[in-house]
Amino acid sequence: MADIRNNFVGIKSPNPFWLASAPPTDKAYNVERAFKAGWGGVVWKTLGEEGPPVVNVNGPRYGAIWGADRRLLGLNNIELITDRQLQLNLQEIKQVKKNWPDRALVVSIMVPCDEESWKAILPLVEETEADGIELNFGCPHGMSERGMGSAVGQVPEYVEMVVRWCKQYSRMPVITKLTPNISDIRKPARAAKNGGTDAVSLINTINSITAVNLDTFSPEPSIDGRGSHGGYCGPAVKPIALSMVSEIARDPETLGLPISGIGGVTTWRDAAEFLALGAGNVQVCTAAMTYGFKIVEEMISGLSNWMDEKGHASLDDFTGRAVRNVTDWQFLNLNYITKARINQDLCIKCGRCHIACEDTSHQAISKTKDGKRHFEVLEDECVGCNLCVNVCPVEDCIEMIALEPGMLDQRTKKVVEPTYANWTTHPNNPMRKDPAVEPAE
Repeated sequence: MADIRNNFVGIKSPNPFWLASAPPTDKAYNVERAFKAGWGGVVWKTLGEEGPPVVNVNGPRYGAIWGADRRLLGLNNIELITDRQLQLNLQEIKQVKKNWPDRALVVSIMVPCDEESWKAILPLVEETEADGIELNFGCPHGMSERGMGSAVGQVPEYVEMVVRWCKQYSRMPVITKLTPNISDIRKPARAAKNGGTDAVSLINTINSITAVNLDTFSPEPSIDGRGSHGGYCGPAVKPIALSMVSEIARDPETLGLPISGIGGVTTWRDAAEFLALGAGNVQVCTAAMTYGFKIVEEMISGLSNWMDEKGHASLDDFTGRAVRNVTDWQFLNLNYITKARINQDLCIKCGRCHIACEDTSHQAISKTKDGKRHFEVLEDECVGCNLCVNVCPVEDCIEMIALEPGMLDQRTKKVVEPTYANWTTHPNNPMRKDPAVEPAE
């Protein structure tokens, strides 16, 4: 059976599934239930400095985006960091770690961006014997207006500075949580590495307004008729998270920097994709809030079964395997030609492929044959875009077939070349280079 034990920057856990810093990890009651359900680790909901705790709103805290079947695709939240007393949180963290020594317990921290504030809280967290700390540089609402959260994460110089303080004043591994609300995720990642961080985690929530109530004309969630921007998370943000994780994993300046992947992890497959793109483990929030803690059982069994099926003995066997296949558009092979093909035995004659192609693409799918409803690809018009595959409601009904070298592309009337060629050497490129090779990894 596959070994899914995880060792992330020296923090060991029985599996790579951690609960992210969020409402599900706000108190010992929740965390104990999570560990009983099988979660490998948790990141305790973000702690603030000593003194009066932050004040959260006493009303709706979430906005939502649903699919057509009412499946939750995304949550927008306006909740702040923990509103419980610091000492109470610290006491509970220490007791939970004592009760569950085999589980990962990391503490998220957010305090004002000055050395004394960080110097003051670090020994208090260290005394709990937690396994590590996560620096919350991602929260896009409430705390950012106070000069914390994403207000720090958007300034690489601040990221590096705070990481240095934490490495100077603490023995604990430091995980730096990055904000996606930035033009280039590599810059704060590089800064964190330069500051000595042990790892980065990403993505935190995306700044958003999910909906407007058209009766009250208030953004949702609405507090007494008014709303605010908040942090967006859930399955809908997964593509953004995967891209940002891959950018850090393949950046020469952050090569080898451990990554904790966050953003829309709902199934074992989501987790496997993050790991394949270079993450060392994954953190989950929205899925647990939607389906409860026991969803981790399906994640564990699904990942284990897939690994057994593929012959992966441990997580290391496939972690990072997809990074080498992520490249820039300019290096994609322009001599790779595909055409769509419809399996007539599976086709239910709904016509969605035809409408999508006819109205919005390349008019490459016919709708009749011999006077009857029939959908077939016109190879002399098909550019291989695969829109039809994505709109077809029947799995595997339409597939993309690669033309072999030497075959004639009916659209261009050119023979498919066997050689690799990309935009850097294309005759239409005014800045073309020679030879047509991708830079060494």
